[in-house]
Amino acid sequence: MGVPELLLVGLVIVLGLCGVLVPGVPGSWLVWATVLWWALKDPRPLAWGVLVGATVVLLLSLVVRWALTPRRLRESGATSRMGVYAGAGAFLGFFLLPVLGAIPGFMAGIYLHERLRLGRHGEALAALRTTMRSGGSSVLAELFACLLIAGAWLGAVIWG
Repeated sequence: MGVPELLLVGLVIVLGLCGVLVPGVPGSWLVWATVLWWALKDPRPLAWGVLVGATVVLLLSLVVRWALTPRRLRESGATSRMGVYAGAGAFLGFFLLPVLGAIPGFMAGIYLHERLRLGRHGEALAALRTTMRSGGSSVLAELFACLLIAGAWLGAVIWG
């Protein structure tokens, strides 16, 4: 695959990651379908390994999300701006503290949003707990799975 095709694949993966944070958009399936397309265009064993890993991670995230509470984020007061803060925090955390940093980064993004909005530590912490109980954990599971898939794809492209 050439550089323009790889850039297009990367762009669609980023769109899928953003889609995870938007209710009703199948972001995780977009990320998986993009990796599938890449593996079909680049039929090396490494590409197929990434596709198999992406499939397993996506299926495991589905099981985890079904076990968690359903998404009721709008009822808890979550806004799209909060989603941007949470997504940016997860993205930064994923790279600053490789892979596992996405979890505290996601929660730190929600906390920061609520702290800026409410102004007090205790209220922001209570809002974080409410958001995570109301479906934030489900969004986090899906976003974490997509970040793992995106990281695996990026690693395969750079080092493969």
